[in-house]
Amino acid sequence: MLSLFFHNWERRLADVSKDRIVRPFEWGLDWLPEDLQSAPAGRELDAVRAYVQRVLADTPAWFTPPPTDAYEVSALDDGTSMVTFPTARPTRHHENDTVVTRFFPARDERGRSGPRRAVLVLPQWNSDGDGHVGLCQLLARFGMSALRLSLPYHDRRMPPELQRADYIVSSNVVRTLEVCRQAVLDARRAIAWLARSGYERIGILGTSLGSCLSMLTACHEPLIRAQALNHISPYFADVVWRGLSTRHVRAGLEGHIDLETLREVWTPISPQQYLDRLKALPTKTLLVYARYDLTFPVDLSRALVNDFRRLGLPHQLSVLPCGHYSTGSPPFKYMDGAVLTRFLYKNL
Repeated sequence: MLSLFFHNWERRLADVSKDRIVRPFEWGLDWLPEDLQSAPAGRELDAVRAYVQRVLADTPAWFTPPPTDAYEVSALDDGTSMVTFPTARPTRHHENDTVVTRFFPARDERGRSGPRRAVLVLPQWNSDGDGHVGLCQLLARFGMSALRLSLPYHDRRMPPELQRADYIVSSNVVRTLEVCRQAVLDARRAIAWLARSGYERIGILGTSLGSCLSMLTACHEPLIRAQALNHISPYFADVVWRGLSTRHVRAGLEGHIDLETLREVWTPISPQQYLDRLKALPTKTLLVYARYDLTFPVDLSRALVNDFRRLGLPHQLSVLPCGHYSTGSPPFKYMDGAVLTRFLYKNL
């Protein structure tokens, strides 16, 4: 009865959005390096596979941005600040090429002694500029400054041709790879700003798509001491293929690529690929999933938890008694916020 209640609620919440568009399938060869862009018709998959193998041979290089000093900070009336800087992976949309973050200083930071703590926050797919602001304020109240990053093609970074952040998760195969990579590069530049601002203990918190991107970041960024992963899956492709929120993306993919091949070409943005890297790091991990989730299917979440157990990776686990969308509704959002904040407070 509880499953039926939550699953029906999840479907109603998902159906609130009426602007989902089924976009045509594209390999996205124009997002590849120049030497791979000229694959003949019928050989596109070979070019994509060649690129993926090139990436997997050296993911630290793929996920490491060159340093920048071009950070601009402007104070806002509410005591927070806007921090912007150029992306390390430019695209064809100039709006998307300026990274936008909002900084929430810890309430007691000025009078505080001891190491300074900060958390980089990556919200969920299609979050607007107000998403996770309440969570950032909660972190700041508990002595952890929060830096909220707007994901590529979201809110201020969205070009006028879009109503949703379709270009970060879509039926364009290589564009999805590259824009998710861009998000990780942006996150690492944001962490670099926190470090140069004097923060000694840095964590990362991500929700849904932001959770996936957070783990990719944590597995390649040695400054991260703790990661709180809110809604989890080992595979990027499986969530897109099976999830409630991405039915329109699957509709564009079907008939052109199967799940096994999609999982293969999206390996560089799948958390499961980097578990061995995580094993070599001292990073503390919190895994959170929702018992009645239809967007990140529960068997996928449990598979990642089992991978952590099988490999002996230290972690904490929290299972929310709700679904994916309903995590954002009372009382579950308060439960979730408390779990995430408590973990980061303890481990930073």
